[in-house]
Amino acid sequence: MNLSTTAGICSAFPATDKERLMVGKLLVRGMLAGIAAGLLTFSFAKIAGEPQVDQAISFEQKADEAKGEAPEPELVSRHTQAGIGLLTGVLAYGAAIGGLFALSFAAMIGRVGKLGAKPLSALIALGGFVVLVVVPGIKYPANPPSVGDPETIGFRTGLYFLMIAISLAAMVFSLGVRRAALSRLGAGNASIIGGALFVVVIAAVQIAMPAINEVPSAFPAVLLWKFRLAAFGMQVIMWTALGLLFGALAERSLYSVSSRQAMPRAYSNG
Repeated sequence: MNLSTTAGICSAFPATDKERLMVGKLLVRGMLAGIAAGLLTFSFAKIAGEPQVDQAISFEQKADEAKGEAPEPELVSRHTQAGIGLLTGVLAYGAAIGGLFALSFAAMIGRVGKLGAKPLSALIALGGFVVLVVVPGIKYPANPPSVGDPETIGFRTGLYFLMIAISLAAMVFSLGVRRAALSRLGAGNASIIGGALFVVVIAAVQIAMPAINEVPSAFPAVLLWKFRLAAFGMQVIMWTALGLLFGALAERSLYSVSSRQAMPRAYSNG
């Protein structure tokens, strides 16, 4: 279904009813798509991620034993963390991201050329993945347990979220520049300029922001690489599944609303 036709969807309703109908349906479908994507991500995490976490914890325990330090008491058992805890966290994250994804889709619908629901959903998923995962992950990649000083966790977390905020701002600014250059330079050249500007701004910011490397010298490099690869893979699965699932659900939703509005016209013409 072409999203340029959505302006006529729900034409029998007042503007506020149209917005509530559209956004409400999309929000529900976004959260459902996020939960489904979370289930896929959880399966991958259990297979590819948890073994790396167990090895990292074992490394930490051996390092503490070598120092003569007593192991810290477990507030939550490792079995719970790797099972219901991981599942709950991933599903909550998926539902939240799915809801925000749906709201972004609703804001962009009909405003990005003549993209259909599936291409637009894929475009938003790609943009979200780059801005929220790739950009901050390049500067501050994920670390397994036993990596990082507990005293600097607040500082590190603040830098990570600051990088996300800057990435979002750079994306909005780059899209604004692209939009301004669109009429004069055409879609292709304007997109190149906007993309190049985003890369330059992010590169400059990442060079300027402080680097953090608290990986112990004895920590196995292969384990660190596998953990970060698994963490990155979880995000790839989350965003890919979300983009594909939501695109399909949104297309069905928009088509069903359009069909219901077309029925009275068909009967009146008859």
